[in-house]
Amino acid sequence: MVRQSGGEAVRCTAERKNSGAATTSISPVDVCATSPGSLSAEALRSSVMEIRMDGKAALVTGGSRGIGLALARRLAEAGADVLISSRREDGLKAAAAELEGLSGRVELFAAHAGDPEQAEACIDAAISAFGRLDVLVNNAATNPYFGSIMDVDVKMMEKTVQVNQEGLLVWSQLAWRAWMKEHGGAILNVSSVGGLEVEPGIGWYNVTKAAAIHLTKQLAFEMSPSVRVNAIAPGLVKTSFAKVLWEGGRGEAIASWLPLRRIGEPDDIARAGLFLVSDAASWITGEVMVVDGGAMILPGGGIAAAH
Repeated sequence: MVRQSGGEAVRCTAERKNSGAATTSISPVDVCATSPGSLSAEALRSSVMEIRMDGKAALVTGGSRGIGLALARRLAEAGADVLISSRREDGLKAAAAELEGLSGRVELFAAHAGDPEQAEACIDAAISAFGRLDVLVNNAATNPYFGSIMDVDVKMMEKTVQVNQEGLLVWSQLAWRAWMKEHGGAILNVSSVGGLEVEPGIGWYNVTKAAAIHLTKQLAFEMSPSVRVNAIAPGLVKTSFAKVLWEGGRGEAIASWLPLRRIGEPDDIARAGLFLVSDAASWITGEVMVVDGGAMILPGGGIAAAH
């Protein structure tokens, strides 16, 4: 394992097990030249760049399950101290138990992502616990409505905007004022491929995710050069939040036409997110990384249907 005090070290490694033989290492060239489709899931997990976050502190909203928990796990495995936040303390305690024993220290703080006062208290708690705040992951989101936007009522519209759009800005403002303006840092906003295309059923949710993408670019411009701000746009990921989209065989049906033939797992997003907040991405800001199994490269405009 490679470590660099107060910073990060990166290397590309992997291991394969020979049948009945000792474990052998694959060189960085071997791994980086190998097609992901030719590796097993286990080998692929071990082949990612090793990114260290020792000496860094991170806060992950919506960190008790799904993508947020996976991001917290990757950060803590990389050596970062991590505070996870969500509304329910019991969920946070269960998540913290899952993260116990990793390289980084894990703390929890219950807060509603759409409440500015609770957000401020959470930011303060993170800095009090760790003495710094280098990474903010705006992952918390809500989607109280499923159906046509022609039928969504004002109350549901406002609730979705409060968390997914206003909340993202408020948490970023608070992190900036409390620490990042003077000390620098990195912010990751979890958006969605829905913010880049039209979909049935979750149209209003996607409107807020499109706003998150534009906010990412605006924040990256205004917070530079000391703070980098990027977004990640997941496709369909197997989480409880997106259960209505993949349960009942729908996930398998979608996977059958995706170029990579499966729907996502939370760790697919977490691995990419860890890269974006690390020094390995030190010259990347204002960007949106799509992680969707290839969904966005499929032919559109009626071309696919015509064939």
